[in-house]
Amino acid sequence: MQVRDIMTREVFTVGPDTSAKYAAEVMAGRGYAALPVVDDDVLVGIVAEADVLQDRLPADPRLHMRRDEQGADHPPPLLVRGVMTDDVRTVDAGADIADVARLFIDERLRSVPVLEHSRVAGIVSRRDLLAALIRPDLDIRSDLLRLVEGYTGDPDCWDVTVVEGIATIGRTRGTPEVPAPVEEQALRSLAHTVAGVVSVRVLPALGQTAGRQDASPPVGMDASA
Repeated sequence: MQVRDIMTREVFTVGPDTSAKYAAEVMAGRGYAALPVVDDDVLVGIVAEADVLQDRLPADPRLHMRRDEQGADHPPPLLVRGVMTDDVRTVDAGADIADVARLFIDERLRSVPVLEHSRVAGIVSRRDLLAALIRPDLDIRSDLLRLVEGYTGDPDCWDVTVVEGIATIGRTRGTPEVPAPVEEQALRSLAHTVAGVVSVRVLPALGQTAGRQDASPPVGMDASA
């Protein structure tokens, strides 16, 4: 499955000269973990919750009173350009969501901007990945069955079940137009393009195993007879 299949397309961006407080208001009000920073349609940075929190919550003097403590205040940067991160991690719209999940885990990221033709096309977050995982099994089955029947051209020839995201595919009738291993690999690949599928099992076609057994001579009989 690709990032474009699950990303949030309605991206709220801010500019380098946007108020840092306003960026915080947007993140708090809309539930965003970060906002892309765009200047003349070019991604120049990203501002996250941690960026606007830093140095903006002064300590309560009643709890931290010290005689030797200096009383001078140092105001934090007022604009986004003063708090944003310039080195932005991005992903391509065509990237595999498995790679994005690994990126989030390895680098402890919560969201990254999505680029398409060097422009911001969306943003993908951990929440987007989780939303794909929790799709109802019936919806996953419907999408998968449609793909399987469309690829093989064999409607009403498939038994597809999905339990907790684990898909099982079995041919109930009909003969594959390609060798069975080729069809099995194609079905696995198709299944992994469906949002919510976490694992795939392809069963041998009905009669396939029996056919192999029937072709074997009975015990004690000479195969050359």
